[in-house]
Amino acid sequence: MALNPCMSDWRARRVWLVGASSGIGRATACALHAQGARVVVSARSAAALNAFVDEHPGATALALDVTDAAAVKEAAQRLLAQGALDCVVYCAGHYRAMDAAAMDLGELLRHNQVNYLGALHLLDAVVPALLAQALEPRSGQRGHISLMGSVAGYCGLPSSLAYGPTKAALINLSETLYLDLHAQGVGVSLISPGFVDTPLTRQNQFRMPALISPEQAAQEILKGWARGEFEIHFPKRFSRLMKALQLLPYPAFFAATGRLKPN
Repeated sequence: MALNPCMSDWRARRVWLVGASSGIGRATACALHAQGARVVVSARSAAALNAFVDEHPGATALALDVTDAAAVKEAAQRLLAQGALDCVVYCAGHYRAMDAAAMDLGELLRHNQVNYLGALHLLDAVVPALLAQALEPRSGQRGHISLMGSVAGYCGLPSSLAYGPTKAALINLSETLYLDLHAQGVGVSLISPGFVDTPLTRQNQFRMPALISPEQAAQEILKGWARGEFEIHFPKRFSRLMKALQLLPYPAFFAATGRLKPN
């Protein structure tokens, strides 16, 4: 059942991807550009963004640190002054494996600043403007917001003390945004990847089941938007297994997830 208007025709649509210098964000920007979207890519690395623009004529680079609320608001105002935004995608992420026996408060806070607070900065900057936009004829909505969660946010997992809770917060945030904004004509979707081969996941010292490429992830995201899904989770052979863990009573849950702990 489609919970959002289906988005499959990207020609001339303006899409702002925040956190698009590498990984899933960059691959999604590439896929959207190939579909005719007017892509704006943001991240901290101006060099990486400029390289993207050089390879994708017509794209726009806007360097940005998501932890700086004033900079995010200024960037949003600059873009909105040039016209309506059809889709805003928050892809920025920070990841370091962490166990409670080796807790690092600085790293915990950094995860929160990038993965969660950065999303709040973006929402604060764009939601009022999206609500004020006219309905877009092809989609029947005023705009669309996608937040990059993770299957790591579904439940507590070994070595995910810093990362998992921030993604769990984004899941809750996305659900609440949908309830608040859907009737107002603003679409909301949650992207929940499993393991994707990115600079972040290459830090892992364990075998990553059902590992896919960023390009495969981008195609799953576009398919999810085209189907009007609220949650776009993939690869299904892994994300469905992770969903099943949520249904277990705690004794079985802890026994199952405990076996995932790296030696």
